[in-house]
Amino acid sequence: MRLILITGGATGIGLSLARTFKALGHSVVIAGRRASALEKAQSELACHSLQLDITDELAVQAAFANFETNNKCPDILINCAGAALTAPFHKTSLQNWQAMLDVNLTGSFLMTRAALPFMKKNGFGRIITIASTAGLKGYAYTAAYTAAKHGVVGMTRALAIELAGTGVTANTVCPGFTNTDIVHKSIDTIVEKTGRRRDEALQELCKHNPEGRLIEPDEVADTVAWLIGDKAGSINGQAIAVAGGEIM
Repeated sequence: MRLILITGGATGIGLSLARTFKALGHSVVIAGRRASALEKAQSELACHSLQLDITDELAVQAAFANFETNNKCPDILINCAGAALTAPFHKTSLQNWQAMLDVNLTGSFLMTRAALPFMKKNGFGRIITIASTAGLKGYAYTAAYTAAKHGVVGMTRALAIELAGTGVTANTVCPGFTNTDIVHKSIDTIVEKTGRRRDEALQELCKHNPEGRLIEPDEVADTVAWLIGDKAGSINGQAIAVAGGEIM
């Protein structure tokens, strides 16, 4: 049994991950900013929760110091917290640009940096960051989000080389458009900005997937479940697309 820390673990893909790992018998800690969402997920899963802003360096350091004090440092870190804002490039404000980098890239960096010393000391660790197919290609109106997800993939590839031989691996999982609140909010934006019907907006997103559908969160969770296993030790520095055959 492993101790698994999942950021963004109270909703969407993160919640699906938490359910999957609890079912497999692992000990799970979910982290997030919203107390109400954490309480709801904690009640369902009977797991530990941690209210944490992953973009706050001091808060992240304090959280891991507390893990160390209680001798319960995570064996596996899953960076799943994220957000998506859309806008034409010329209308992307510096504030929104920075916000996308902060939560999608810098937060993953801070969490990973804090977790590594404990994993290296133990000679085992898995760092898995939920990126996106946007980290492997580009989509219109998502420049800030796409830049952040490309950054996550690049960071992970560089880190993996440093980790070779330590027993710790770092990988990204890159889902296509997934059936989560983030995507449904994107559909709302398309409807609002273009006047299209919801089914038309949904089809606009689904067309990227050759299967013509959204990816389900459980499909992402199953991929991550494979990566955390002892037999996945040679999988390092990879960006694994879960996208129904979408060409990158």
